[in-house]
Amino acid sequence: MPERVASEVLSAMVGGMFSASALYPLEVLKTRMQAEAKPSSNPQEETVTNETSSTASNNNDETESNSTTNEKQTLKNQYTHAATEGMSSYASLMYQHEGGIAPFYAGVGTSAVQSATEKALYFFAYTFFKNGYVNLTGSSNIGTISNLILGCMAEWSHLPVTLPIDCVTTAIQTDDKNRGAFVLLGNILSEKGIGGFYKGIQAYTVLCLKPAIQYTVYEQVKKIVLATRRVNRAAAAGGGRSSAIVVEDESLGAAEAFLLGMVARVVATMLTYPYLRAKVMLQSTYGNAKVKPTIPQMISEQFSEGGVWGLYQGIGPELTRGVFSAALMMMVKERIGVMVRALIDGREEQQKQLINNRGR
Repeated sequence: MPERVASEVLSAMVGGMFSASALYPLEVLKTRMQAEAKPSSNPQEETVTNETSSTASNNNDETESNSTTNEKQTLKNQYTHAATEGMSSYASLMYQHEGGIAPFYAGVGTSAVQSATEKALYFFAYTFFKNGYVNLTGSSNIGTISNLILGCMAEWSHLPVTLPIDCVTTAIQTDDKNRGAFVLLGNILSEKGIGGFYKGIQAYTVLCLKPAIQYTVYEQVKKIVLATRRVNRAAAAGGGRSSAIVVEDESLGAAEAFLLGMVARVVATMLTYPYLRAKVMLQSTYGNAKVKPTIPQMISEQFSEGGVWGLYQGIGPELTRGVFSAALMMMVKERIGVMVRALIDGREEQQKQLINNRGR
C-alpha cells in the first residue's frame, strides 16, 4: 500500500510540474487578465485629457511628473481594455510594452514548485482519505458524492502550504515593478504579516470543489472505461492473464488520459471560474485595500459592470491553459504511474521467486 501511495504522489508531482512549466505563459496571461479592473474611461479620451492638463501646468518638473503619471494611467487603461478584448490583444500589448517574451516567464520557477507541491499533497491526501474510506466502509466502490467530499477534504488539506506560494506567484505575475520573489515575499510579510499569504482563502469554500469535480469526473469515467476494457479483454483472452496486462488494465492510454483530462477540466473550470477570478483580484487588485469586499460582493460587482462576460473575464487563457495542463498532467501521471507500478510488481514477483527457490 505505501508503494501505491508513493506511486500516486510521485506521478502527480512530476506531471504537475511538467504541465505548469510547459504552459506557463498562458498562466501569466490568465492571472493578469483576471486581475484587471474596469477602466475609468476610454484610453484615447484619457490621453487627450492628460495632455491638456500637462500643457496647462506652469512648472516644468510638475509637467514632466504629470506627463509620466498620465502615460502610466493611459497604458493601464489600454491593458484593461485589452483584457476585455481577448488574450491575443493582451499578449500583444505585453510583448510590445514589457520587453518581449521575458514577462511571460516571470515567476515560472515559483509556479513549478507550487504546482508540484499542490499536486503531490493533493494526491497524497486524496489517496489517504480514499483508503480510509475503503477501510471504514469495507467497499472499494466510491460513489460520486463521496468522491466530491474526499476531493474537497484533500484540497483543504494542502492549502496551508500551497496558498502562500500561490499568493507570491500571483504577486510576481501582476507586479509592474519587476521585483523578485524574495522582495515581494518580504513586502507581503512586513505589510500584512502571515495573514497576507492567505488572501482570498474564503473563495476556497467553492474553489475546493474545482479539483474535486475535475478528478471525480476523471475517475468516474476512467472507472467505466477500464471496466469495459477488462470485460472485453477477459472475453477475448478466455481466462489466462499476465501481470503486464493487469497493470495495463489499471491505467489509461496516453491519448485516453489526455482527452478525458481535457473534458474534466472544462467542466470544473466553467462551474467555479467566477470565484477563481475573485480570488486573484483579492490577491492583486484589492491586495492593499484597507476595506476589502467579500467574494459574493465582488462577483455581484463584476456581474453588474460586465454581465456574464464580466464574471468570465480571462476565461480564454484559463480554459486553454487549464485544459491542456490537466490533460498533460493526467497523461504524464498515468504513464509514470504505470512505470512505477510495473517496477513495484516486478520487485514483488522477484521476492516471491526468491522465497519459492529457498523453499525448495
